[in-house]
Amino acid sequence: KVQDQSVLKDNQSVTTFMFLAKFYPEEVAEELVQEVTQHLFFLQVKQAILSMDIYCQPEASVLLASYAVQAKFGDFDEDTYKPGMLAREDLLPQRVIDQYQMTLDMWEERIRVWYADHRGMSRDEAEMEYLKIAQDLDMYGVNYFPIQNKKETELWLGVTALGLNIYEKENKLQPKTTFTWSEIRHISFDDKKFIIKPVDKNSPNFVFFSQKVRMNKLILDLCIGNHDLFMRRRKPDSMELQQMKAAAKEEKQRRQVQRNRLAREKQLREEAERERANMEQRLLQYQEEIRLANEALRRSEESADLLAEKSRVAEEEAMLLSQKAAEAEQEITRIRLSAMRTEEEKVTLERKTREAEILTARLVEESERRAAEANKLKEELLRARAAEKQAKEKLLDFLSRLNSYDLIAHADADQLSLEIEKERVDYLEKSKHLQNQLQELRSEIAVLKVGEKQTELDQLHEEQVKLGENKYSTLKKSKSGSTKSRVAFFEE
Repeated sequence: KVQDQSVLKDNQSVTTFMFLAKFYPEEVAEELVQEVTQHLFFLQVKQAILSMDIYCQPEASVLLASYAVQAKFGDFDEDTYKPGMLAREDLLPQRVIDQYQMTLDMWEERIRVWYADHRGMSRDEAEMEYLKIAQDLDMYGVNYFPIQNKKETELWLGVTALGLNIYEKENKLQPKTTFTWSEIRHISFDDKKFIIKPVDKNSPNFVFFSQKVRMNKLILDLCIGNHDLFMRRRKPDSMELQQMKAAAKEEKQRRQVQRNRLAREKQLREEAERERANMEQRLLQYQEEIRLANEALRRSEESADLLAEKSRVAEEEAMLLSQKAAEAEQEITRIRLSAMRTEEEKVTLERKTREAEILTARLVEESERRAAEANKLKEELLRARAAEKQAKEKLLDFLSRLNSYDLIAHADADQLSLEIEKERVDYLEKSKHLQNQLQELRSEIAVLKVGEKQTELDQLHEEQVKLGENKYSTLKKSKSGSTKSRVAFFEE
């Protein structure tokens, strides 16, 4: 209980408590059954990495940050993402930031690239991917306590889900020797002295000395609890745990189906939005074509009216010229009948007759030209009427096509709505090129490293990488040999 904790009873002070998981799972994917447990454990591990209680190499910390961002913000959205958004988050250990000549924006860009690759992951999936990577870190799940062996050599005791690790004082990454819980029969302490009795009765007791008596109860409690869990994990699940896992699996499947449905609906909405945008674009195009057709029709009507007016005027002029030609003919006849009075009048009459004949021929020629022009205008009027008819037919065709596209759009929308209940395919598996990506990032930022700001753990990790070793190969090596030989090695 909180009230049972040994804190100062001062009404004026504020005491902050941190509620943490006491025992780490061996395999997060199998043992973190309920989502709320997983979420709280994710927050604890993330904080331990950011506060540098768990050592994490720079390139892996960038990958972990990308999963943390996916868990917090959901899918990466190019439209809503703003540069600097991630730089304001607490995503990387300060140790990593300090030892490279890189700005927060440069770190953010590298996190963003991986963040964009996680599209489609739900919060619990992103947190689980985070934890799967974190559990492979050397210091994950290790509770360290300063101890001494019989020769008073200062060492670290690491209590883990798998057993007890013994570390040299300067190296918390690689245990020198390990005793699994299956090798340990009994643990007890007397004052500062701890006695661990191996299952192998031919092996001597494993003895060490704690530096702080007040820590002994915690060490013993952690040892007993981890030992019990270790043995329990290797037995069939209890009925209660089976029911819990079944309920959690059913709930996870239900949420998965719901997420698939929501994702499908989102995809269909996006497709509908794209189709609507295309329809709007086509509509604007058709409206422009209709406008141009109406404009052509208007020009055709104006041309037809103008040609009709010109034809009417030409006909009137032709009639007028014909009338004048008739009057000229009458004048010639009258002149001929009243002529011959005098020789002078005769000459004058002949001259006037020739002028009248010339005028008459000219009028006849002009009349014929005007008549031909009138015929030509009539032909142009007929062509204009035909163009007007064609423009109207084209306009009707556009309107008909527009109506057909509306019908197609409605049909597509109906078809899309029928597909909403179909499930999406399973989310993409973890990238097969992850290790290559980590190596590329390691090589990329290596040139920006500030050597003097490297910590001892960084140097130890680099040596481990050069030797091709990892957490599991180191543990395998530290467990080699008999229990008796490892106890003897510890006491040296």
